[in-house]
Amino acid sequence: MDKHWYALKIYYNRVQAMIADCHKAGIEFFAPTDVIKSLLFLHCDEEEVQRFVADRWQRVWLYREVESRRPAAIPDHEMEVFRFVVTAGRDGLQLLGDDRPEYHEGDRVVVTGGPFKGAEGHIKRIKRDRRLVVTIRGVVAVATTYIHPSLLRKADESVSL
Repeated sequence: MDKHWYALKIYYNRVQAMIADCHKAGIEFFAPTDVIKSLLFLHCDEEEVQRFVADRWQRVWLYREVESRRPAAIPDHEMEVFRFVVTAGRDGLQLLGDDRPEYHEGDRVVVTGGPFKGAEGHIKRIKRDRRLVVTIRGVVAVATTYIHPSLLRKADESVSL
């Protein structure tokens, strides 16, 4: 089976224990604990993520597709942009919470300079500042610090990190 990224909500402040379990199981993971304390992403196949969750069902919740109830695979590009922004701008990031439609205002843009160069997302005004909002569909949204308009351009379909 193909490997994809999957998001897990971790309960009871058990992220470090889950990270240790990932190491033991040999599963690649990403834990944005500086920004989001209860979220863990696993890079594995669907069967492996279901086994991982089944063994820990009281402490984790797996994000699933609404209609099929299958684990919701996160596209690689979405995960790349999210990881880049979360690690590049830890100090100025703001957790917006769950991904919601209001975070998708306006045109999709690409940052052309500065610490977020190459990141894609939507621009939203938050507290009178123009910020880049990066989302993982159905999971989470984060906003960067202020980005000057001269460092933005409209994204086209072929742009990648």
